[in-house]
Amino acid sequence: MSRLQPVRGTSDLLPENMANHNLVINAARKASACYGFQEMATPIFEFLEVFSRPLGASSDIVTKENYSFEDRGGEMLTLRPENTAGVVRAMISGGLTQSLPLKYFYAGPMFRYERPQKGRMRQFHQVGIEYLGPDDALSDAETIACGARFLDSIGVLGDCDLHLNSLGDAESRALYRDALLEYLKKFSGDLSDDSKMRLLVNPLRILDSKDSGDRNILQNAPKFPDYLNGVSQIRFENLTSALDRVGVAWFFNPLLVRGLDYYCHTAFEFVTNSLGAQGTVLGGGRYDGLSEMLGGPPVAGIGWAAGVERLTMLVEGVLPNSPKVAVVTADDAAQQAAFHLAEQLRDAGIDIDFPTNGAMRKKLKKADKANIHLVIILGSDELSKNTVLLRNLSNGSQEEIALDFADNGGLVAAIAKSLLAP
Repeated sequence: MSRLQPVRGTSDLLPENMANHNLVINAARKASACYGFQEMATPIFEFLEVFSRPLGASSDIVTKENYSFEDRGGEMLTLRPENTAGVVRAMISGGLTQSLPLKYFYAGPMFRYERPQKGRMRQFHQVGIEYLGPDDALSDAETIACGARFLDSIGVLGDCDLHLNSLGDAESRALYRDALLEYLKKFSGDLSDDSKMRLLVNPLRILDSKDSGDRNILQNAPKFPDYLNGVSQIRFENLTSALDRVGVAWFFNPLLVRGLDYYCHTAFEFVTNSLGAQGTVLGGGRYDGLSEMLGGPPVAGIGWAAGVERLTMLVEGVLPNSPKVAVVTADDAAQQAAFHLAEQLRDAGIDIDFPTNGAMRKKLKKADKANIHLVIILGSDELSKNTVLLRNLSNGSQEEIALDFADNGGLVAAIAKSLLAP
């Protein structure tokens, strides 16, 4: 029987969940289009090196969380754990570096073999944008503003704080890396096993550790802002000034970091307190070194991704059910005519539910339960008079309307009037 259940870490998106799922995706699509981002899609699996190169062969995602497998041709493939690397790979393999700047929006499933948690499954869904080419502070500001507009459009921005930090340029990060390494060496015996390995390979990755002991040690570690050079400081000031000018509120968080080498300058997260510990609903940053890591030319980039499942938990119940109109037959003799009428009304742009089985009383009861507002009743009596009954389930009112299969403009007008009525 267990084989008939979804695989652990996956879930079915039934209509009531799918409605809010699509609400989030469509809102992200609309907000990103407002900034000139165009939708694209990458395959859900890539060659392993697309992720192992930028993430590092020893990273947790590559060694523990990736769904990697060898195909029949002997190629090592990986289900994508995130989409930034795939988008940059598409830019390189598609020869698009001569067409910069590029602004892309995407939506789709991602995969990570980790302990399922609230709002994050092993198969989860993300929406995101990638802005490839520009390397200035205003492109960062525009990317963040797009994220804020998206969250505002689904009514959750007010529940979120924007955390913002600067990781500086390569010179700043080198200075900070040396200071961090010097500090962490004092605690090398107290670090987790994973962090002990990272200390030898890339100490910046310890900043991403979720181990409680590591987190305690990091509380007093050197902070990035203290090691920013003048160029990086001015850039961050330009970013925050731009955000202030357009009313995007932000909170400076010096502990917000990205441990991977290709991240630089801006790092940001929109965080809510409404989901417990898993509070980040949208996060991103600048990744100017990623293209080169994947074998391409130097191309600056910034982007963000948002978890669809987490956001649907915040917007649950927002989307109304559809359709709002049903065509119901009073007897079998009217079935064919009712089907004809339902198709004509759909042609007129009206969403129609057309239950074909059961007694009329049961059909009306199910329609009411499904939040359908109007029911068009058609039976033998109505057919003989070339009429239909239009019943409002909200207030119980009912009116008889002429039926004309050649032109049902009168019925369409009556439906529109009833749906607009308070």
